[in-house]
Amino acid sequence: MRISRAASRYAKAILSLATDQGAAVAVNNDMKSVLVTVSKNKELQDFLKSPVVTGDKKLGALELIFKDVNALTVKSFGLLVTNKRVDILADVATQYIVLFEEMNKRVIATVTTAVPLDAALEQKVLEKAEALAGKEVTLEKLVDPAIIGGFILRVGDQEINASVQSKLSGLKRAFTQ
Repeated sequence: MRISRAASRYAKAILSLATDQGAAVAVNNDMKSVLVTVSKNKELQDFLKSPVVTGDKKLGALELIFKDVNALTVKSFGLLVTNKRVDILADVATQYIVLFEEMNKRVIATVTTAVPLDAALEQKVLEKAEALAGKEVTLEKLVDPAIIGGFILRVGDQEINASVQSKLSGLKRAFTQ
């Protein structure tokens, strides 16, 4: 997923302000919650993107849904609504998390598997990701049955695609040529 330039700028501004106020960790936890909630709820995404719904209603809904978040997070909702950019909220949250991890000298690695990882396999993947990155890694685990088996590991701009789906696609291309 490509993050927009605007989302990156909002995330940098929010992180800067949160760092100055000593709330960077709390806002990071809020942004993780925002990202999960928005990305898993199609109705909420449509609501935030709707040109028919007023900004006040969007802000009210966000404040209701995320009533336990830091005051700075609520102010960032207000800023996005005021500037008519609330539709990029998930991108802002994603970019904030990435910037927060970079600030703390960590890299986010994403592993996608067909089934959930057990603890031993998760540790092996984490070690491989840290070897690739050369830094401390925070591992995000995704489950996507469409890859059939194997895994896809993304560390920064590097990707290891050892999924069955990828292998099958390669065979299909080889036979159709």
